[in-house]
Amino acid sequence: MATAATTTQVCRNFINGRWVESKGRAVERRNPANVDEVVAVVPLSSREEAKEAIAAAKNAFPGWRDTPAPQRGRLLLKAMRLMEEQKEELARLLTREEGKALKDSLGEVQRSINILEFMAGEARRLTGESFPSELPKNFAYTTRQPLGVVGVITPWNFPVCIPVWKMAPALVAGNTVVFKPATLTPLTAMKTVEIFAAAGVPAGVVNLLFGSGSEVGDELVQNADVRAVSFTGSTEVGSKLYAQGALKMKKCQCEMGGKNPLVVLADADLHLAMESALFGAFASTGQRCTATSRVVVEEKVADEFVAMLVERAKIFKVGNGLEPGIEMGPAVDEAQMNTDLRYIEIGKKEAKLLVGGQRMSGAGYERGYFVAPTIFDHVAWDSTIAQEEIFGPVLSIVRVKDFDEALRVANSVRYGLASAIYSNDASKIFEFIDKTEAGITHVNSPTVGGEAHLPFGGVKSTGVGQREVGHVALDFYTELKTVYIDYTGRKRESTIY
Repeated sequence: MATAATTTQVCRNFINGRWVESKGRAVERRNPANVDEVVAVVPLSSREEAKEAIAAAKNAFPGWRDTPAPQRGRLLLKAMRLMEEQKEELARLLTREEGKALKDSLGEVQRSINILEFMAGEARRLTGESFPSELPKNFAYTTRQPLGVVGVITPWNFPVCIPVWKMAPALVAGNTVVFKPATLTPLTAMKTVEIFAAAGVPAGVVNLLFGSGSEVGDELVQNADVRAVSFTGSTEVGSKLYAQGALKMKKCQCEMGGKNPLVVLADADLHLAMESALFGAFASTGQRCTATSRVVVEEKVADEFVAMLVERAKIFKVGNGLEPGIEMGPAVDEAQMNTDLRYIEIGKKEAKLLVGGQRMSGAGYERGYFVAPTIFDHVAWDSTIAQEEIFGPVLSIVRVKDFDEALRVANSVRYGLASAIYSNDASKIFEFIDKTEAGITHVNSPTVGGEAHLPFGGVKSTGVGQREVGHVALDFYTELKTVYIDYTGRKRESTIY
């Protein structure tokens, strides 16, 4: 393959306030829409380099902890303003290395800006509680305190937003950070850290380290100086990380997979449900944990709904995300494309293929990892494509006879991140809200999406540990200390336990 020398950037680690060359071997990162273009050369740092970053974060912690919280918040606010100024540049960089359509990249950067704005304000709300004591002239209260060094391990599919929603609460709470991004999206990681550095975050408070999970990621879990690890990625990796963290008595939070249902009842606005299902399934190439991967539809409206869905899917515009009007970009790399195609072949044996079902070819597609938007109908609720996370543009239609069956099917997978229901029947809507096994649920809106001040996370095999985003994000990055003050100056006659 040809190499585009003029566009290739060599990535560096950021340790103790300096950009440094890694001593590890390097790998190429190519544009998934045009594999002839090498967009970055990414180092695979060693365990020793990880220890250096952790040591820098540990040394920086006392000064950052003692920085008044409102001052820490002002630095986040400055980072927010810098990100606003560079929004278009950052979004284009994101699309170039990850592949998603520019409109989706702009949306991701905007959500990152919103999170920085919200978390900057949380610096003035790091509150505890005061309580009445059982003893006279005693004052009892709680206060939040930072943990120390926090490891942040993030995936490639939201390479700006997820790092921001982990680092912002960690920093505002007074922790220092060692950030290990996915090697598939190195440039956005560097740009995000550049923004924090330009905002004035002191040396050692934020450290960036490229590398593998087996080296850098494992060191973050095993190193005694790292007090907590926040991870987003696969269920297989996350469950192992959580178990290893438990052996080390280390706080861990893991956000992992999803197999999200969108339930369409007979009284639903079918056009609205159809547009939402397509957006949820195919935007970002289906490469997000909240993607709509299953539509559970009542049989009496299924034929009409499916016909609308297929008609719209056939004109879904796929291509290089930087081109105007593109709705869906490529798979992030060859491995993910092959995973998509493997599941599609399984689906052809299990259900009825309605549209898509192949790698796209022809002008504009021959040098990228493009998979056609794919829809299967008459999918059995317990089939492989209805149960396993594909993480690609593959949508399964499961037909059911009534609401009760729809609810059972919606809850039939091991994951529990997001769900949605389309209906105008208040009793069924509220029963669904009550009984859906998901950390996030939507009524007459897609399974995807979220807001900067609302919690994010799932149940079952999707998530373990405390929720992310919003005010509750601070729960993971702080410890509560309970304080008793006896201002009588006299010896107590008894002790209360």
